[in-house]
Amino acid sequence: MSSPIEQAIRQICEEKGLAFESVIDAIQSALAAAYRKDFGDKNSNIEVEFDPATAQSRVFDIKTVVEDVDVEELERLEEERRQYAEKLAFQIEDARRRGRDIPSISIEDELGPRFNPKTDIMVSEAQVLKMGAKIGDVIRTEMPTPGEFGRMAAMTAKQVITQKLREAEREVIFSEFKEHEGQIMNGTVQRREGRVVLVDLGRITGVMRQEDQIPSERYNTGDRIKVFVRQVSLTTKGPEILVSRTSEEMVRTLFEFEIPEVAEGSVQIKAIAREAGSRSKVAVTTSDQNIDPIGACIGQRGTRIQTIIAELGGEKIDIVEWSENPAAFISNALSPAKITKLELHNSEKAVFVKVQEDQLSLAIGKGGQNVRLAAHLTGWKINISGDEGVAPEETPAPEEAASLPEDSAKQESESHA
Repeated sequence: MSSPIEQAIRQICEEKGLAFESVIDAIQSALAAAYRKDFGDKNSNIEVEFDPATAQSRVFDIKTVVEDVDVEELERLEEERRQYAEKLAFQIEDARRRGRDIPSISIEDELGPRFNPKTDIMVSEAQVLKMGAKIGDVIRTEMPTPGEFGRMAAMTAKQVITQKLREAEREVIFSEFKEHEGQIMNGTVQRREGRVVLVDLGRITGVMRQEDQIPSERYNTGDRIKVFVRQVSLTTKGPEILVSRTSEEMVRTLFEFEIPEVAEGSVQIKAIAREAGSRSKVAVTTSDQNIDPIGACIGQRGTRIQTIIAELGGEKIDIVEWSENPAAFISNALSPAKITKLELHNSEKAVFVKVQEDQLSLAIGKGGQNVRLAAHLTGWKINISGDEGVAPEETPAPEEAASLPEDSAKQESESHA
């Protein structure tokens, strides 16, 4: 049967989600701090081995064997290190004041490793403690175990174990959520602090900054929302989870979640352009001739795309077919507008597009949104003008039609409200 202290440790592990070894390490660090407080000296490198089954501990002073150093030489080296440290501090301060790069040279790089009486022992002294000791060996000298610690030592141990457990819990949470980086998670709006929205993700609160919020959405306390985990980092205050509702990768992840062909890779998403809360354009393609990439994304009667639109709060989504031919891709990206002529300038990566006069406003879009998204999607600078030589009811002349992709009429994007 386990001891009461072991049962208490395992209960802490279950409540905090910590590994048993992590809690034991915290206890050993706390006991070592308490021993140093009451019984150690400045040159002691204390380690404690704690046995939870018996609640007994053993204390050791750990030293690494190094070369013999003359006392006078040691004092001279210490003086050199002190002077060099002052010189290095002056250089760093001068570089900071002048706005220059701060030198990265350390004292060890210049003067070599320092003899530290706390962690090192000279080989001649080590051979007295252990016959045959050589440089590089580790000497473990067992120290007398105290019956009890004083009040200050106990307080020190309490602070150390609390800090170590907190750090271990942060590491566990960080590792858990690091696996969710780049994924979508369900959360609950906790509260708003200024322009930042805090989202409850379970064991931790995610931070949604202003640039990650859709302007047209209102986030009320208690609302359940889906968020994209944009970044997981470990700061001095613990794990920080940055979540987003505006990321283009959120659209990609929703497509992978809702559309099996995208998830399995038979339909690939080549590019995404998004103005969060308003409209997105998604370029898709496939190498399987039996699959219609646009139809697969729309679903029967639009069920698949409508689910994604609902998750994005009604944001419109245009699905266009990607093509290796820049002219074809740009033509598709500007749909639903019909293009009459297209002229590429590869050196500038710019394209000049002509459309029928009655299609001009459709090609540009409200506030220039359609052409702006098409430019972002294709990576080309797009210039659009009306083609006065083509009447609305006319078709493009043969020489103009030759500059268009052959199947541009079939490769229109699907736009869904």
